[in-house]
Amino acid sequence: MKGDVSPQLAAGTLLFTGYDDHKIRVNAEDYHSGLSIHAGVLTAPWGPDRLCNLTIEHLEAFINPTPEILILGTGRRTLFPNAAIMAHLAELHIGFECMDSRAAARTYNILVAEGRKVSAALLLPSTKK
Repeated sequence: MKGDVSPQLAAGTLLFTGYDDHKIRVNAEDYHSGLSIHAGVLTAPWGPDRLCNLTIEHLEAFINPTPEILILGTGRRTLFPNAAIMAHLAELHIGFECMDSRAAARTYNILVAEGRKVSAALLLPSTKK
């Protein structure tokens, strides 16, 4: 189509297609746990049930290959992991953004469409205190 400005994505590109408090949808498939997308591979379940339980070990999967940016969706609200985790990612030269999981899903899709090397890890809102 002449004048088409929509991105040309490879067939099978993983994109977020929905999110609510109970599920994350990727390519029209529902997942009822936290999940990650890295180097074209979806891992579900992924991560802790709450951000305060996130460890450096949870992030080891994002080291090889190293993404340009890692987007962490922290559930219903934007939260930040502890300083040791943020320092570890900085040492690895991985750009790191925290945002609520809805915004993380949208941002990931935009960056993928731009051809960026982006990874995402999204948590569902926890009902635990």
